[in-house]
Amino acid sequence: NSVSDAGVGALCALAAVEGAFLNVKINAAGIDDKIFTANLIKTSEEIELKAKDCRNEIIETVEKKIKEL
Repeated sequence: NSVSDAGVGALCALAAVEGAFLNVKINAAGIDDKIFTANLIKTSEEIELKAKDCRNEIIETVEKKIKEL
């Protein structure tokens, strides 16, 4: 069913964002400009939070749709 596919897609998208954030953090450690890296980490944290919010909203909708079946 496409409803569960939407949920799986949301979970995969969040995993991709979290993986990218891990890469940002490890790569930022090697950058000397600490002001730049602090801004980069802050922006990345905001993106991760938005992605989590989106995932939560999608999963909530998916669960609701499944209960309606």
